[in-house]
Amino acid sequence: MTFRFVHAADLHLDTPFEGIGKLSPDIQRALQDASLDAFDNLIDLCISERVAFLLLAGDIYDGPDRGVRAQLGFSRGLERLADRGIKTFIIHGNHDPLDPLDGWSAIRSWPTGVTIFPSDTVQSIPVDINGRTVATIHGISYPQRAVTENLSLRYQSGSGAGLQIALLHCTVGSSTDHASYSPCILNDLLDRGMDYWALGHIHKRQVLHTGHPWVVYPGNLQGRSPKPSERDAKGAYLVEVDGQNTISTPRFVPLDVIRFLSIETDISEIADMPQLQRTLSDEADRLRSEHENRSLLLRSRLSGRGTLYSDLGHRDGLESLLRDLREEVKHSNPFLYWSSLSNETRPGIDRAGILSGQRFSSEMLKFIDQVPEDADLRKRLENCFDVPRFVKTNKFGVELAGIDQLMAEAEDLALDLLESGEQQ
Repeated sequence: MTFRFVHAADLHLDTPFEGIGKLSPDIQRALQDASLDAFDNLIDLCISERVAFLLLAGDIYDGPDRGVRAQLGFSRGLERLADRGIKTFIIHGNHDPLDPLDGWSAIRSWPTGVTIFPSDTVQSIPVDINGRTVATIHGISYPQRAVTENLSLRYQSGSGAGLQIALLHCTVGSSTDHASYSPCILNDLLDRGMDYWALGHIHKRQVLHTGHPWVVYPGNLQGRSPKPSERDAKGAYLVEVDGQNTISTPRFVPLDVIRFLSIETDISEIADMPQLQRTLSDEADRLRSEHENRSLLLRSRLSGRGTLYSDLGHRDGLESLLRDLREEVKHSNPFLYWSSLSNETRPGIDRAGILSGQRFSSEMLKFIDQVPEDADLRKRLENCFDVPRFVKTNKFGVELAGIDQLMAEAEDLALDLLESGEQQ
């Protein structure tokens, strides 16, 4: 018997948005409604695809203060599913643990077919379709916010018929964006005899293992900030199972209503501020076409060397450009909002001219140019920089910096200081 189910996680209903700054009232309202609108889209997907059940892998709410609006919206969505015979299976995670001291609930009873897994043991619930058990769902909720136990070790298939599906809110491996709750390694999951691990907690969607078993993070339902893990399309996975209990490749379905995007613009070939404004506007038009019917919160990092360096640093040059970009799209629907411009440009420098000269900076460039071809010199520099542990952090995230990137940045800084006559 074929059937479908949907796997979602980290709804964070009625969540506050972070790192955006002051916004117009209309955009503020849209942001306040975004997580609930995305949840409505999730319910619509389940109904339109006629799924057998919905899996929610933790963090339904954003914290202990569970607003009435969020709870009413959640209950209303589950009632829509129950009216159509669609079951819902829910675990609670670190943001919405079951302990009443960590969260107040205004919902005293749930619609038919809703299962809230307990926090003291892994519970196993069969799913029957037309009198046949097609799947067994296993799950356990968090009793309190900070769970350091490897909960995956409590799971064991064999206690039910059909497809074996496990719901778990956890950290597989390591994560720089999320606290390590219920930490485990991939082999812990592969050894439990499951067919599908429906995970939650990590907001960046990823399939950690394909085939038997599938190990899947759907990410969160709606992005919440400009952080890398919150950017781009957000949604849930639609999973189809055939008559032999074989899972087809899960299909990601975007369900978000607002997206955070980040772009990088190189100024090296841009002559002046009007051209830069046109370049950024064209990029905004491209993104609106690419992300059709979604509102966008857009950041741009300006980089590279060129004459625009001085223009951007002139009094309110950057701020004026940002205001102009916002004014240009202020009536767009769905909205596009330029949340920030980051100026990381450098002044234009004639590297070839410097290299052919006889001054100190010329000798420095000749030394730098030896690095790619001198293995011993490269190794000594890597040891000096301690490259394996060197991390560059900025407002756009955390990136490992290799020796080539470090040398390029050192060259830029040194040329800026030497050619401008400044001293370190």
